[in-house]
Amino acid sequence: MAMLSFERKYRVRGGTLIGGDLFDFWVGPFYVGFFGVLVIFFSALGTALIFYGAAIGPTWNPWQINIAPPDLKYGLALAPLKEGGLWQIITICATGAFVSWALRQAEIARKLGMGLHIPFAFSFAILAYVTLVIFRPLLLGAWGHGFPYGIISHLDWVSNVGYQFLHFHYNPAHMIAITFFFTNCLALALHGSLILSSVNPQRGETVRTAEHEDTYFRDAVGYSIGTLGIHRLGVFLAISASFWSAVCILISGPFWTAGWPEWWNWWLDLPVW
Repeated sequence: MAMLSFERKYRVRGGTLIGGDLFDFWVGPFYVGFFGVLVIFFSALGTALIFYGAAIGPTWNPWQINIAPPDLKYGLALAPLKEGGLWQIITICATGAFVSWALRQAEIARKLGMGLHIPFAFSFAILAYVTLVIFRPLLLGAWGHGFPYGIISHLDWVSNVGYQFLHFHYNPAHMIAITFFFTNCLALALHGSLILSSVNPQRGETVRTAEHEDTYFRDAVGYSIGTLGIHRLGVFLAISASFWSAVCILISGPFWTAGWPEWWNWWLDLPVW
């Protein structure tokens, strides 16, 4: 079905969570709604504040621009604008934009009579972000534990936090998260390459069907999860990667302060040895 006829069929009233018909509108092919307006507001304000922070900083080099969180001495209080207050407002804008986008996704799904799988899955990406800049700083008692907004400064923050725990790769939740990230990449690579090989045949050959796809993996690895199953698996792997990445940083500091290699001493202390 052509996209234009598809839009005429499904561009219907209703499904809004807030605003009713007042905010039930599109701009071109894009549904906006109340939460779309919020996305535009928070994104524009946050971006403008980032440019303002760059303007009062020492450089316009995009690699070096840094919007730092407040100093630890401010704790959980509001900081002066040029001493971390910008970071606090930008964090509010980013969180508002992400949550509004997810709720806009929910409204679109309701209009189309779909399940809420997409906003549900996206909420785990939001969880990973707010864990770093809200939940963990709250548990540690200072907004200064959040990561700075900037390319090099963010990478430095990641490196420094890793060294604070001696060797972050020994974090068991980090191990689980990385395993899910890699497995998700593998599943997407297998799925994407299979679809391309089926529906993009060489000149003169016919397009293959799902039966061919199932047969390929049955013969290659002994089992085919199926066309619906691979998408269920993909969602599970993706949200699991995000969830465990949030867990691995949340427990680092609030619940475990030593080096992560020390956590594995329980293995050496097992009676079996």
